[in-house]
Amino acid sequence: MPESVLYDEIGRGYAGRRRPDPRIHAALAAALGGARSVLNVGAGSGSYEPDGPVVVAAEPSAVMIAQRPPGSAPAVQSRAEALPFADADFDAVLAVLTLHHWTDRAGGLAECARVARERVVLLTWDAAAGGFWLVQDYLPEFLELDRRQFPAMEEYAAMLGTRVEISTVPIPRDCVDGFLGAYWARPEAYLDARVRSSISSFARLDTRRGLARLRADLVSGAWHDRHGHLLETDALDVGYRIVTAHLPDAHGGGAAGAWVP
Repeated sequence: MPESVLYDEIGRGYAGRRRPDPRIHAALAAALGGARSVLNVGAGSGSYEPDGPVVVAAEPSAVMIAQRPPGSAPAVQSRAEALPFADADFDAVLAVLTLHHWTDRAGGLAECARVARERVVLLTWDAAAGGFWLVQDYLPEFLELDRRQFPAMEEYAAMLGTRVEISTVPIPRDCVDGFLGAYWARPEAYLDARVRSSISSFARLDTRRGLARLRADLVSGAWHDRHGHLLETDALDVGYRIVTAHLPDAHGGGAAGAWVP
């Protein structure tokens, strides 16, 4: 299902549950460095857009664009694979947990590199990671799907045509954002339909059996017997990574941040 269609269906009320976690926000801001202009690709309702630079959002779903708060960055309805901007229009491109929705990941990343002058910053998931207890014990189909959809870490340099840096993003136990791995220390949250409605994986697969097993294990205490030790941990690596591509000056030395809304 195309990203725009999926989020037109599940995106209503999304902004209230997918709020930026300040620790992840700080890590992304550091990766953007001193960028003066940023294009946020697959921007959704605007989470993790930096405060200092000039920001433009590119988002295919009209439902998601409508949830952007007043005063937020201007949004252009467009897909990653066909960005309506000139070469090197922005100092940096940001893409947060969106690559798995693109129909052509290599093409989309090439577009990101084309319109960026200095760097491309991605918050993504490592396809080689083991995930965490939800996808290991209850919903292994999520792990299988994500491993098909997310590029391997070693593929980013080839797709972006430059060197990349990869850093681990430990997810805090009280993560404010509501993505799939955010509730690793709050297992009951996955039984809440409102929580699941803002996690795209739940819209793609039938999860009733896995959730029934989780509910039974929480009632019986089996979940706590196996995973209760995690509740003493402040943050957990469940596979999220920041990929920062440092671009060569391949755009002929044009002015950075040339696009004006």
